[in-house]
Amino acid sequence: MNILTTEGLSKSYSETSLFTDLSISLSEGQKIALIAANGSGKTTLLRIIAGKEKADSGTVSMRKDTTVGYLEQDPLFPPASLVMDCIFQYDHPVMHTIGEYERLIDMGEHADPKELQRVMDRLDALNGWDYESRAAEVLGKLGIHDLDKPVGQLSGGQKKRVALARLLIEQPDLLFLDEPTNHLDLDMIEWLEKYLARLNKTLLLVSHDRYFLDSVCDTIVELENGKAYTYNGNYAYYLEKKEQREQIGKAEIDKARNLYRRELEWMRRQPKARSTKQKARENSFYDTEAKANSQRKEDKMQMTMQMSRMGSKILELENVCKGYDDKQLIKDFSYTFKRGEKIGIVGKNGSGKSTLLNMIMGLAKPDKGRIRSGETMVFGYYSQDGINLQEEKRVIDVVKDIAEYVETGSGNWISVSQFLLHFNFEGSKQYSFVSKLSGGEKKRLYLLTILLRNPNFLILDEPTNDLDIVTLNVLEDFLLGYQGCLLMVTHDRYFMDRLVDHVFVLDGKGKIKDIHGNYTDYREMFADQVKEESTNAKTSKPVRAEEAKTKSNKLSYKEQRALEVLEKEMQFLEAKKDALMLKMNAGDATHEQLAQWSAQYQQTEKEIEEKTAKWFQMQEKS
Repeated sequence: MNILTTEGLSKSYSETSLFTDLSISLSEGQKIALIAANGSGKTTLLRIIAGKEKADSGTVSMRKDTTVGYLEQDPLFPPASLVMDCIFQYDHPVMHTIGEYERLIDMGEHADPKELQRVMDRLDALNGWDYESRAAEVLGKLGIHDLDKPVGQLSGGQKKRVALARLLIEQPDLLFLDEPTNHLDLDMIEWLEKYLARLNKTLLLVSHDRYFLDSVCDTIVELENGKAYTYNGNYAYYLEKKEQREQIGKAEIDKARNLYRRELEWMRRQPKARSTKQKARENSFYDTEAKANSQRKEDKMQMTMQMSRMGSKILELENVCKGYDDKQLIKDFSYTFKRGEKIGIVGKNGSGKSTLLNMIMGLAKPDKGRIRSGETMVFGYYSQDGINLQEEKRVIDVVKDIAEYVETGSGNWISVSQFLLHFNFEGSKQYSFVSKLSGGEKKRLYLLTILLRNPNFLILDEPTNDLDIVTLNVLEDFLLGYQGCLLMVTHDRYFMDRLVDHVFVLDGKGKIKDIHGNYTDYREMFADQVKEESTNAKTSKPVRAEEAKTKSNKLSYKEQRALEVLEKEMQFLEAKKDALMLKMNAGDATHEQLAQWSAQYQQTEKEIEEKTAKWFQMQEKS
């Protein structure tokens, strides 16, 4: 059953046409990924479908009473608003119904039983009974704890997580998500991946995270040359079918070119006065000409760059320590970098990943220890903050300010125009003003300004943010052939898996582990370790209650919050049980309804028993 349909959507800016006559439909429960090159109109199309922007032509039809949530790349909130107020919108149906329920509960025996039952039925329909437990899970997993903080004091990444949390807690029927994994650490991404995969809602999202797309989405819509191509499968299926489509397209173009040559000869031989049949053939000729002259993307050339000479001494860190506000991020870390190694850095947000990079670059000083680099080292640093590109300059002029020609790894010289072409700045795009570029295109240009300086040690801090999948593939191929050292922070697991030899794992308490292998190797090792610890815990001798109480007789803030949520859940479950009993005793139910309510009643009683046991355990600890 369709929940949303678009017909004949078209959109242009100035002389640039983004797409023409696009038609897309979303079925209930479908999870669709929209992918395209930067500047092709992904975000614009998403905004039009979500009703945030108007198309030049075409229609968007949505099923009546469908609730919609939209996650923007850069969410906006009133700066003075508290995080809590931004997440828990009190005009939301669930919040309103919970408010009604709590009002009736406070009335006690004076509450109208029929009114209470009506509200409970409404909570059932809205899945409101698990609202607070869902909120606690989402806030905890996304690292949102300070709910009384003004939004104006948050970073861009924190605001993105607040906006995402609001949508996941509200759970509207239809979610539009623009780059939902940006600004999330790897643990958050893996949790979000599983959460959305099991969520029974309709999704339309834009993302460059290929593992994420493969796990979450069941349909891929590719926007290319202003047209939409739909693939009914995950990202791996899309890659396979796209290759087949392109091969068929190449064969059709080659066939059209052969036919065009024959038809061109015929056109030249004909007199100017033409019969009706000749006119028809003439019209067919122009169609063939258009097909024959249509551009097809040839495989990109493999290219490496001639980097600056590297001496024997590269980079040494000796007993480096760094902390902020009584939090120790890095403690006694030592490492000597070797020629050509490629290292990924992982850790939760705030664990010190960017701090480590900034210290290496001399932008922050260690509290203790020394950092020494060799005399021949030329660092190229891609930071999250980027650089202020001159908006009034053209793309070609920005790169020509650095170099007119680039020496490749084979010793040949190519123009910067050829270099730009390699990174998908094609034709007229090279002469576009920087101000006309999309956010992803600006990031790509910034990256090129670093590569053009021929560094022999590349440091990349979240280089994949806002880059399209096409550019990521080009960048990956380029870095695979890169002969210098590479140190990078990225939340793109696919990108890291392809490139790194080993991984620095920051635990946020000062310790850095060096794990050999790529990111997937590290996660498998971590999973095995957790499994082993769990097995050991089950076989070890149980700790007596008196001993446990002696070890910890005070609940942490997180545990106290969990206890409050547990108490609320128990209250809700008791009310739900009472409501089910009222239904079963009303005397007007069918046999099927009685069987269904009886099963729900037994399940509710079981959940109450489990939560009560957990409540007693936590009370003993407090």
